[in-house]
Amino acid sequence: MAGADQTNTTQSSISLPLADGVAIVTGASRGIGRAIAIHLASLGAKLVLNYASNSTQADLLATELNNSSSSSSQSQPRAIPVQADISDPVQVKSLFDQAEQAFGSTIHILVNCAGILDPKYPSLANTPVEDWDSTFNVNTKGAFLCCREASNRLTRGGGGRIISISTSVIGALYPGYAAYAASKAAVETMIKILAKELKGTGITANCIAPGPIATELFFAGKTEEMVKRIVDTCPLGRLGETKDVAPLVGFLASDAGEWINGQVIRANGGSVI
Repeated sequence: MAGADQTNTTQSSISLPLADGVAIVTGASRGIGRAIAIHLASLGAKLVLNYASNSTQADLLATELNNSSSSSSQSQPRAIPVQADISDPVQVKSLFDQAEQAFGSTIHILVNCAGILDPKYPSLANTPVEDWDSTFNVNTKGAFLCCREASNRLTRGGGGRIISISTSVIGALYPGYAAYAASKAAVETMIKILAKELKGTGITANCIAPGPIATELFFAGKTEEMVKRIVDTCPLGRLGETKDVAPLVGFLASDAGEWINGQVIRANGGSVI
């Protein structure tokens, strides 16, 4: 029986590489975060769906994942929604506490996907201080607080993964994106240092920097002409889709992605090199 159990475990890990791993995805209620959560669940992970204010979408996603064929037989939920402002250290700690309590396990994966972008695309000279601060509060301080908590609480000895979503705008340098690009550039630098500081823990830390992805965040404030100009910069002649990003996160989160550490992966169809 022991041999059979080992075979079954091996087969399960092959078909579900994240089987029973616990993942926190911030900004999971929509856009890229939602796609990442769905993909990680398809790989066997248990999901903590963090959201700031969109409880309806987060609840719907949790219900969808829990009612899926792969999770319907489980007595424990496959996914839970958890509201938290990631710029608040108390709420970030509570987010991790709730994840551990809900699944009775240490956390294996953190995906920092929550982010904001000013849809007015102001020049630096016309960026109000309060808008600059709000961008950095979520995009940079939020990533810092989540990474800090994860560094102290993710599983040790293998399987611990920190993945932050950045942006290829850092390379494209579009006018109107000064606050957004700067906030994400800080995260990329932080992640590269964090990967080295986590030496000996078995935890890896990486960034994925998507190019233009067809989400609500991307389209906000843009005219058709602006969108067309951006599409024209891509050798593949299209906007990216959330499905172009989610599998890459799944790979980095799996054992197969362990050797990639301290890296920034530009997933942009060749629009930014």
